[in-house]
Amino acid sequence: VQLQASGGGLVQAGASLRLSCAASAPSFSNYVMAWFRQAPGKEREFVGAVSRSGGATGYADSVKGRFTISRDNAKNTVYLQSDSPKPEDTANYYCAAVGTTAWSRIFWNPGEYSYWGQGTLVTVSS
Repeated sequence: VQLQASGGGLVQAGASLRLSCAASAPSFSNYVMAWFRQAPGKEREFVGAVSRSGGATGYADSVKGRFTISRDNAKNTVYLQSDSPKPEDTANYYCAAVGTTAWSRIFWNPGEYSYWGQGTLVTVSS
């Protein structure tokens, strides 16, 4: 599985932000998808995850209510969107995938994910 993240760049606080992650996978819907981020000098942290069906999602407390993760299984793509990014959201954002037989399960820890994209840098200016 190869993951290609895009959509990063410089955005103003409160402006719209949308990241995409395209997956080359024979059966994209077999994978739980997630976004993690890593700010300079900090450890990689969980942002959000979406189940195989798209019906279950989970978010870090720091982004809950501000970020939305979604997926389009027909396009082999997962998205991360925010209409209210803050300067503290500045980081490299990574998409990740793990195969599972569970239709509605999500995973929260980076060690549970098998595949990682290259990262896309998001800088939020105040």
